[in-house]
Amino acid sequence: MAAPGRIVLVTGVSRDLGRRFARAVACDPSVSRVIGVDVVPPRGDIGDVSFVRADIRNPVIAKEDVDTVVHMSVISTPGSAGGRNTMKELNVIGTMQLLAACQKAPSVQHLVVKSTTTVYGASNRDPAMFTEDMGPRRSPRAGYAKDVAEIEGYVRGFARRRSDVRVTLLRAANVIGPHIVSPITSYFRLPVIPTVLGYDARLQFLHENDMLRALQHAVVREVPGTFNIAGDGILMLSQAVRRLQRTSVPMPGFAVGSVGSVLRSARVADFSPEQLGFLTYGRGVDTTRMREIFGFEPEFTTAEAFADFGSLLPSSGGRAERVLAGLEQRLPSSAATAALSSGADHG
Repeated sequence: MAAPGRIVLVTGVSRDLGRRFARAVACDPSVSRVIGVDVVPPRGDIGDVSFVRADIRNPVIAKEDVDTVVHMSVISTPGSAGGRNTMKELNVIGTMQLLAACQKAPSVQHLVVKSTTTVYGASNRDPAMFTEDMGPRRSPRAGYAKDVAEIEGYVRGFARRRSDVRVTLLRAANVIGPHIVSPITSYFRLPVIPTVLGYDARLQFLHENDMLRALQHAVVREVPGTFNIAGDGILMLSQAVRRLQRTSVPMPGFAVGSVGSVLRSARVADFSPEQLGFLTYGRGVDTTRMREIFGFEPEFTTAEAFADFGSLLPSSGGRAERVLAGLEQRLPSSAATAALSSGADHG
């Protein structure tokens, strides 16, 4: 166990997950103070957390003798950041500046970075399960996945330069739960769910409560290394759609991409190239190191996490027919015909 009286800095506290984590770790008896940093104030109650309105390059790390830094401010959707260029600036450049501040601060002893299994990509050449030593079969060329790959590279560089700092990198599977708003939860909230014809993606989830527990575990236990964090088991996309009692619409990949553009422009859901790849091939990760070295056990399996997410979703009701009609107007005629004829037979 770590010595008491530590000062923890948490980035990304304006979003729900960051705010909830900062509040939770502030209650830990080994922590004397938690400082939350973000460019905008959090909307909810942050309890005993001291909020600093600043970007993550702010010298608060050195001023406050911070010894533990938890980096949670990596953004997955361009819309929430004000565009792709701003998203990359915040993700990659922001992380570089944070690590530079950590490098200059002799008080920093532990760095925890919330990463994602998206870094492994999704392709037809993937293994059944990715271990932490594996990389993507196809290197990401753009978007969130490329940002994460660059961020992890900078974190590894920091670990080499500051070998005295314990660095814990958590690659979380898609976080899901009643309070999570993300590309994958927005997709499953659609009244009609487009799927890629001929494919049934393998899905692995992490419940939002387990994400918070894993981060707090990382702060308290201070186990260095890179760890996949995910619930037990795999859920096929077809199973997930059936359990939500939604209508699925299988269509060619190019048509799903067209649907994604329509939904993205309407701000209904965010479909990125990595999202489309994930919904085509899916992804599975090995969690042996999570249990045997990191010493963490999720409370929710993949299926249980998904069930908890779905428990509060409203019924699609009559919206399904309206959405299908809207797709017919917006998509190329051949794609719309395929979508509508397929959707008639899937529930």
